Amino acid sequence: MGVRLVVVDDHRLLAEALAAALQLRGHRVLAVGSPAGAAADLVAGRRPEVCLLGVAAPADPGAFDGVRRIRRERPEVAVIVLGPVGELRGVAGAFAAGAAGYVPSDERIEVVERAIARARAGEAAVAAEVLRGAFDQLLSPAPESDDEAVRLLRLLTRREVEVLARIAEGEDTAAIAAGMRIAASTARTHVQRVLMKLGARTRLEAAAVAARTGLLDRVARD
Repeated sequence: MGVRLVVVDDHRLLAEALAAALQLRGHRVLAVGSPAGAAADLVAGRRPEVCLLGVAAPADPGAFDGVRRIRRERPEVAVIVLGPVGELRGVAGAFAAGAAGYVPSDERIEVVERAIARARAGEAAVAAEVLRGAFDQLLSPAPESDDEAVRLLRLLTRREVEVLARIAEGEDTAAIAAGMRIAASTARTHVQRVLMKLGARTRLEAAAVAARTGLLDRVARD
């Protein structure tokens, strides 16, 4: 039996793509919206069982104000955050705000669906990758840095960094898909996420940002 959902993401296209995929799998999407801050208003006028909340920068102040409001006004609604896992403060902030789960934003739809089922059942829905990342940071904290390369790296998942490296090498979507052994549609989604997170309109601009900030050089050193 499908789950009643509200799907919200900081990027409208990503919210619509996720909603469409879930509908094809038999779930009932009651509303789709953007940005993440609109989640509470969308939930308030409907009766979802789960709200999927895609957050591009979970470490930003106020990133989870909507989660707090949903927990306060509609405590029966489970909120699952979809976001990057490279920043421990963001993951911790999601749970501190009352989220029922946290899943990497680039996970497969099957993993998202399992998280929905767990949250609906009242269980914590935390991807193993999130826990590993949290423990890694607790045991080996990285030195703080304010440079732009570090800031951008915190926004990108490991897969998105690989996509950016391939973009910088001039690969098109077909080549990226073949090189990473993923579907062309998945490659397009990764490319779109990279452009959005870097604030770039084109692949050329994304490559220029990577070159200007030394982002990929920092990845190679790390």
